[in-house]
Amino acid sequence: METVYTIFFKDGAWLTILKGLLATIQISAPSLLFGTILGAGICFLRLNKFKPASVFAKIYISVIQGSPVLMLLMLLFYGVFARTSLAPETVAVITFSMHTAAYVAELLRSALMAVDTGQVEAARTLGFSKFQAFRLVTLPQLTKIAKPVYRSTIINLIQWTSVVGYVSITDLTRVINNTASRTMQPMITIIGGMLIYLALSYIVNAVFAYTDNTAERRNQ
Repeated sequence: METVYTIFFKDGAWLTILKGLLATIQISAPSLLFGTILGAGICFLRLNKFKPASVFAKIYISVIQGSPVLMLLMLLFYGVFARTSLAPETVAVITFSMHTAAYVAELLRSALMAVDTGQVEAARTLGFSKFQAFRLVTLPQLTKIAKPVYRSTIINLIQWTSVVGYVSITDLTRVINNTASRTMQPMITIIGGMLIYLALSYIVNAVFAYTDNTAERRNQ
C-alpha cells in the first residue's frame, strides 16, 4: 500500500494523473461529436446515387480504416499542419474525428441496410412523408441496431487517444509512462493506468445500459 501511495498520491501525483485524464477526455469528447457528424455525412455520400460522391466516400473509408491512427496523427501534425499555429490538441481532435468518422459511416450504412424496408414502404403508403417515415420508422430501428457497435467505437476512440503523446500532448498514457519512469515501478504504475482506462470503459457501458433500461421502461 505504501508503494501505491507513493506512486499515485504522494506530492500531489494524483493531480498530475487527473490532468492527464482530463486531457484524454478533452480530446475524446469533441472527436466523438465531430466524428459522428462527419461519419453521418460520409455515410450519406456512400449511399448517394451520384457515383463520384459514392466513390469518394468509399476511398475515404478504405484509406482511413487501412491507416494506423498514429501514422495519420503524425502525418497531420508533422506534415499537413506543421506550418500552422494549430495547437497539438486541435490536430489530435481533427485526426480522431476523421478516424472515427470512417467507422461511424460504415456502422450507419450497415445499420441502414439492416432496417426492414417493408415497414418504411408501408409508412409511405399510409401517407407519411419521407422525413416522417425516417424519423418514426427508420431512425428507431437504426439506433437499436447501431447502438452496440457505436458503444464499442466510443471505447476504441478513448483507447486510440493513448498515442497523442507522440505529438507532445500530456494525456493519461503519457502521464502514466512518466510516472513509471520517475518511480521506477513500471508494473504497478501501468496496471493503475490500465484500471483507469477500464473504468472509463465501464462508465461508457453504464451510460448505454442506463439508456437501454430507460427505453425499455418507456415501451412497457
